Amino acid sequence: MAWIEQPVVCGRSVEQGGGTLCAKHDMRLIEIYILRRIVVMFFSVLLSAVGITWIVQVLNRINFLTTSGQSFLYILKFSSNLLPAAFPIVMPFALVIAVAQTLSTMNQDSELVVINAAGAPRSAVIRPVLLFAVVISAASFLINNFIVPYSSMNMRQMVAEARTDVINLVVQQGTFKEIDKDLYLQIENRDANGAIKGLFVSDSRDKTTDLIYYAKDGLVFDTGEQNLLIMKDGEIDRRDVQTGNVSIIKFNTYALDLAAMLPADDDNVTLFPKDRPLTYLLSPDPNDKYFQQHPLRYQSELNKRLTDWMYPIVFALISLAAAADSRSHREARVSASFTAITLSLIAFWLGYSAGLSSDKNASVLPLLFAFPIGAAILATYALATNRQIGVPVKWSNWVRDFFAAPQSAFAGAGAKFFRRGRGGRSS
Repeated sequence: MAWIEQPVVCGRSVEQGGGTLCAKHDMRLIEIYILRRIVVMFFSVLLSAVGITWIVQVLNRINFLTTSGQSFLYILKFSSNLLPAAFPIVMPFALVIAVAQTLSTMNQDSELVVINAAGAPRSAVIRPVLLFAVVISAASFLINNFIVPYSSMNMRQMVAEARTDVINLVVQQGTFKEIDKDLYLQIENRDANGAIKGLFVSDSRDKTTDLIYYAKDGLVFDTGEQNLLIMKDGEIDRRDVQTGNVSIIKFNTYALDLAAMLPADDDNVTLFPKDRPLTYLLSPDPNDKYFQQHPLRYQSELNKRLTDWMYPIVFALISLAAAADSRSHREARVSASFTAITLSLIAFWLGYSAGLSSDKNASVLPLLFAFPIGAAILATYALATNRQIGVPVKWSNWVRDFFAAPQSAFAGAGAKFFRRGRGGRSS
């Protein structure tokens, strides 16, 4: 009896459906491979960009951090509240760079050509990109609507508390510190227990009377409802501005309310629409003074929150429409990456401009939805009809010629310089 061998695929015969199972398994491996490369590139770009953004934000507030007299842990906590706001802005651009660069590299290495030649559908490339884009959009929505408002509110509260801590604000200076207009305070020394040595306060906020406080010792005492500056062994010089008469009052103990030494606007923390969570924007407090004065800003912020999460998906569709197919011209991948990033920037700029205008013009609010949705529809149409978006040939040639002339000039100058250097050494 002759044995007839059947072809075996993925451990099963073809008659048993092994070929179908193997094809599905191979497609899954391809999708995981593409997804892994995109994820690695995405987080590399994201962390770098967020780090740079965080440093810029900290430098913008360096004056407050260095003059508030707070501890290192306080500064670290304050600066950490600046991080969440950077993620929703950076994530869409990190995604478009990751997708465009990954697909471009795969085309240059002929990996896309091999995938297509193996009979894999375009969905093997499109599915992992869109799946990851949906995850990034969901993360962006949660961060932007819940984490960012909390961190922003916490940061404003920390700033208000630091400003109300008048002693900590000036103790590091050792010089006269202007607490408010025409109000100065100076402390000579303060020990670890909080005891103050050498206290001077000059208060000229009342235009009719100048007050000057001197004290050899002092202490800040918290009653629970107010902070009192207890001054010991000192005097108060009171001068009438109109007559110039001066009266001097010596005291053994005198209490001064620190709240009276603060600007009036430091008593309460003002929260703006961007500091509010999504639930508050959907139903603002009618008694909110800022809402009463600027109701359109709350509506504008709400529409921004409901549209900003779309951009990762929009950018992913644009990247796929520009770079998902295989090409035989390797230099074309540069144009595909450039096209994806450029079109994403244009789409984001249109939405950002509409967001700025919507604070003052309610008719612009629909554009916040129209721009990302319109860009997504166009990119989806290009994918569905196998149309590839790209930079026109004339534009590519113009950019290439524009940079070619300076590049050749620098190359010629460099060649002359090195020839001259070699000639000088040989002589």
